[in-house]
Amino acid sequence: MKIMKELNIKPKKQSSKISEDELTEITIFDQFGKGKIPVSKRLTNNCVIYTRVSSKKQESGYSLDTQLKDNMEFARKNEYNVLGYFGGTYESASTDERKEFNRMLQFCKKSKDKVTYIIVHMVDRFSRSGANAIYIKENLKANGIYIMSVRQPVDVTTTSGDFQQNIQMIFSHYDNQVRKEKCVSGIKEALNRGEWCHGVMKGYDAVYEGSKRKLVINSEGKLIRKAFLWKANEGLSNEECRQRLAKLGLKITFQMMSRIFKNPFYCGLIAHNLLEGKLIEGVHEKVISKEIFLKVNEVQKQNSHGFKWIPEQECVPMKVFLRCEHCNGSMTGYIVKAKNKWYYKCRTKGCCNNKSADSLHATFNEVLSYFTIKEEFAPLIREQMKLTISGLTKEAEENKKKIKATYHDIENKLERLEERYVTEELKQDLYVKYVEKYKQEKVGILKELQKLESKCSNHEEVIDIALEHAVNFNKMWASGGWKRKLRMQYLLFPKGLNYNKRNDTVRTEKINQAFLWMACQQQKLSQIKSGIPILNIKYSALVDPERFELSSK
Repeated sequence: MKIMKELNIKPKKQSSKISEDELTEITIFDQFGKGKIPVSKRLTNNCVIYTRVSSKKQESGYSLDTQLKDNMEFARKNEYNVLGYFGGTYESASTDERKEFNRMLQFCKKSKDKVTYIIVHMVDRFSRSGANAIYIKENLKANGIYIMSVRQPVDVTTTSGDFQQNIQMIFSHYDNQVRKEKCVSGIKEALNRGEWCHGVMKGYDAVYEGSKRKLVINSEGKLIRKAFLWKANEGLSNEECRQRLAKLGLKITFQMMSRIFKNPFYCGLIAHNLLEGKLIEGVHEKVISKEIFLKVNEVQKQNSHGFKWIPEQECVPMKVFLRCEHCNGSMTGYIVKAKNKWYYKCRTKGCCNNKSADSLHATFNEVLSYFTIKEEFAPLIREQMKLTISGLTKEAEENKKKIKATYHDIENKLERLEERYVTEELKQDLYVKYVEKYKQEKVGILKELQKLESKCSNHEEVIDIALEHAVNFNKMWASGGWKRKLRMQYLLFPKGLNYNKRNDTVRTEKINQAFLWMACQQQKLSQIKSGIPILNIKYSALVDPERFELSSK
């Protein structure tokens, strides 16, 4: 402007109109373009430093110090701004579930100051997980974050550099797997020689004679020997043994006590996953003999309470199905050996709600008798069920027609909305509002239609199956196995039965409505309207004889 004044040149006035040349500019048509604008990947000088070693022995050693020193020098030369330091400890790179590693990733993604680089000494310091490491790298790259290796430098912003880094990660994984195979092979050979290669067991000390490790019994091991002898000779429980050890100064948990008694290491044998089920005679000192170990584990199998717990017993098919009415706990079954008699008992400690199995089975048979249909009434009940279900089906079809009509009405409304929106009769905010409203209504209607269409279509077949069960309830339950009895119990009483010891009564929260309807019809035909007294049930309170649904399930 100063030069223009000196030369007496007046600047041209800017026109408010767009010239023809400007109209030809392609940028004016940007609003008609397609595709999303990519996420910004602007590069900054911000970085974080991550260091790692694989084992605890290396944690304070030369490797970590070297990594940190080289990484910091790399950042200084490239004029990077270090926002944080992560790692600095031992973490296995075979898995990416690492505390410091994940803390570093979270920082990079959530940092207010955008992080562009993660500096590591070598790619294997970042991860040795191969394909998963590449997956993490790609996710970071999508957020504009790149991994920079001090000793394996590549231009990670290019396709070629990215490919080289992928290869480095694959080779790190391969190297890790090769090392693992060699290590596993060495461990397996040592185990077959009877040498324990892992951490020292409770009760032992490791003594080194040159490069060879020897496991010897310490003072704790001598106390553990006493615990084995108490268990074998006096038949003490695990808890009693644990308490005695605590008095002698050895405090261990109940779970540890149980693991010790079941570990054959203490009788001189080695068990390990790599041995594939085999036991090897170890070269370490034995705490006890094999005879004592076997005797202890025989004692372990016994129950000091005088009864034996056996799952899925034929003698107690109603366990868990029965619930305690006092505390709402489930009831289980046990046998009193002295009487050779089975009982049901509430699992809740101190509840004391128990009853002999024979007595409760007799009560359940009495309950079943109310739902067992007599042969003479079966044909009449079958015809009545057909008529009742036929009426319900007609009503369902009518409801289905109404719902479909409503569905088509909503579809027409949606089409009309689109027409008005296209012709600009309707603003966008109103269009979006009503489109969402009608779409939600459509979803609700479709769910209702699915419910109606999922009802059983072959009603006569289902009626015959239901009546066959109802006619033979007592026989089927008496002669059936454990699984059959269980299925029948839950078919009739989906929520089980509640037992009250004080009143010696059984109650239920829910009954299969189809079988309850049949029982009600039978009592009507027999001119008996007392309901089911044993369950304290009055039909009028639970079932409408003219309305029920029969499921095919």
